[in-house]
Amino acid sequence: MSAQYLEIHPTHPQERLLVAAAKALSKGGVLAIPTDSSYALVCQLDNPQAVQTIRKIRGVDDRHLLTLLCKDLTQLASYAKVDNRQYRLLKSATPGPFTFVLEATKEVPKRVSHPQRRTIGIRVPEHPVVQTLLSLHQQALLCTTLILPNETLALNDPEEIRHRIGQQLSTIIDAGAVSQQPTTILDLTPMGHSGEPVLIRQGGGDLSLLGISLHTN
Repeated sequence: MSAQYLEIHPTHPQERLLVAAAKALSKGGVLAIPTDSSYALVCQLDNPQAVQTIRKIRGVDDRHLLTLLCKDLTQLASYAKVDNRQYRLLKSATPGPFTFVLEATKEVPKRVSHPQRRTIGIRVPEHPVVQTLLSLHQQALLCTTLILPNETLALNDPEEIRHRIGQQLSTIIDAGAVSQQPTTILDLTPMGHSGEPVLIRQGGGDLSLLGISLHTN
């Protein structure tokens, strides 16, 4: 069965269409959605079968760290332990194309956090379609960049996504092409021990927004 295909306006998303996408998530579906960095695969956090579908499509195992998409910092705090110093940095950089590695709370299932460190990648996206979907779903979404096995670039064309993996998805949200530049990834866990953030990957997030010193991994 092929995925439902929703054509959504990128800056003024039609809520009635995204209600259908939110229902698909609640039923355990895997969706392809646009973000402010690339197209991504998303599902409910607490659905093991959907998580395994995402890993299968991506061709990654349980050691590959998935990311949580959160609507805002209030929602983020349910899934990650954040001190005052980390919070100030997060506030200066969200919403936007950053992914932050933080210590996971007990709300995050062990199967989706780092197996040794109990950390989780978390981001607050700026894309209006994702923000509306998160508002309707009222929970964080598990997310991974839509890069297929043996490829290096994320898929950026919704029609190509439908052609190549539509049979494995519940829903595809077409909001036009988006950036293929990945997020900037910062590990904030050293800040909890008086250290500095560690730059894991330079991507679309502008580091000048942060106003802090960084270490590179």
